[in-house]
Amino acid sequence: MKLYSLSVIYKGATKANLLKAAYDLSSFSFFQRSSVQEFMTFTSALIVERTTQGSRASVKEQEYLCHVYVRNDNLGAVVIADTEYPQRVCFTLLDKNPREADAMTKVQAELDETKIILHHTMESLLERGEKLDDLVAKSEHLGNQSKAFYKTARKQNSCCEIM
Repeated sequence: MKLYSLSVIYKGATKANLLKAAYDLSSFSFFQRSSVQEFMTFTSALIVERTTQGSRASVKEQEYLCHVYVRNDNLGAVVIADTEYPQRVCFTLLDKNPREADAMTKVQAELDETKIILHHTMESLLERGEKLDDLVAKSEHLGNQSKAFYKTARKQNSCCEIM
């Protein structure tokens, strides 16, 4: 059982546009990989073009099974697997949000969200620290001014003694 390709394709009015694809070509020789990838890309686009909106299908092409699902908004996904890979698993993968389909992807997405929140918290802490530094500087300045005022007032009062 092996998955070779997972492609997300937008079905346009005239042709299908590949949005994103992932390939596992490790079972092919180095010299075959580029032609196999090109074959899978072309086949995926062709199958999406020929599949009606809101439907799913499985197509056998050479020794591969191509499972396709085109949603009503013209967004299609194609999984290319060997003939042993269960069709039900492929369509479950195509139906689900990728976050729900793979536990590791879900955990990674949650970690990314946590990291963003942490960055915002750190930025707000730094801003708060800068504001505190400004307040400390202003209070030091005010303290110096009050000392100067005290000295001036003392000098003013010392020249006029009441007897």
